[in-house]
Amino acid sequence: MKHYNIPIFVPHQGCPHQCAFCNQRTITGVKTKTQDVHRIVSEHLQTLPKHGAEIEIAFFGGSFTGIEQDFRRSLLETAYHYVKNGSVKGIRLSTRPDYISPEILEELLQFGVTTIELGVQSLDEGVLSACLRGHTAEDVYQAVAEIRKYPFLLGLQMMTGLIGDTDEKAIQTAEKIIAIKPDFVRIYPTLVLEGTLLGEYYQQGIYQPQELDAAVKLCSSLLKRFRKAKIPVIRIGLPASDELSPGSAVLAGPCHSAFGELVESELYFEKMCKIAPKTSGAVFAVAPGELSKAIGNRKRNLERYETQFLHPVQIIPDAEVEKGQIRLVNRKGVE
Repeated sequence: MKHYNIPIFVPHQGCPHQCAFCNQRTITGVKTKTQDVHRIVSEHLQTLPKHGAEIEIAFFGGSFTGIEQDFRRSLLETAYHYVKNGSVKGIRLSTRPDYISPEILEELLQFGVTTIELGVQSLDEGVLSACLRGHTAEDVYQAVAEIRKYPFLLGLQMMTGLIGDTDEKAIQTAEKIIAIKPDFVRIYPTLVLEGTLLGEYYQQGIYQPQELDAAVKLCSSLLKRFRKAKIPVIRIGLPASDELSPGSAVLAGPCHSAFGELVESELYFEKMCKIAPKTSGAVFAVAPGELSKAIGNRKRNLERYETQFLHPVQIIPDAEVEKGQIRLVNRKGVE
């Protein structure tokens, strides 16, 4: 069944800290008021399938459970109207791990919340401190323990390339997240935004962001680990928007409109290299829906392969190949 989110943004509302990397107004746009919820949901419902679809109202941005209680309850009550009348299955939200308590979880359950995402970002204490997160790794574990007492789905969000972070620390964070066994994960490479402390550090030469290729390679490594653990990664990289395009509010960092596909393509390239014939051209087969990922952005994988192995290559669709897999079907050359 196809899943759809109806996004409602509450940028920076309820967030008790200004993290070094964060400018939620840039990431999520204009502040949403209570009266906007009906309009947003109604407009989306007019365009979404009425049957055979799973629809949730999703409160993104800021820290939802830190919002002042009366306003938070008014948002939930408005959204819950659509749960009660059967228009949507439930409500999902994102928040900080230090803004979770039994009282808040009881409230969320009462108003039809089905999914809670925690912004973990890192489980390295030094990285959390350098980024001014205002919470510890232990806060994450405590929040997870409380959430697990309820029937919510749990998602965890992590970032790469933070202040004081390294590839090794990011991998360690991923392994700790795997040990928690969330229902799903999001991975966000750090972008340097205007109006942030990180932006000042970058302009002063104190902070050096990840290069695009390095971020892609690291995230592909993380993706492999999560997949091996059978934990779905539902997004890699922030969604494309005018505010987050190169030359806008983004000062630096691995910004690409199709970052997630670059990561998927990297995995295909690694698999091609592992089964590549030694002395002749090759034809690889992939699932039809995966062809663009295997070929790579602007045919990048084809070019890299031919440069590395010095022989031609083709990638063709084959309905018998499973998604994510690749098969060598020719060892005699390519016409």
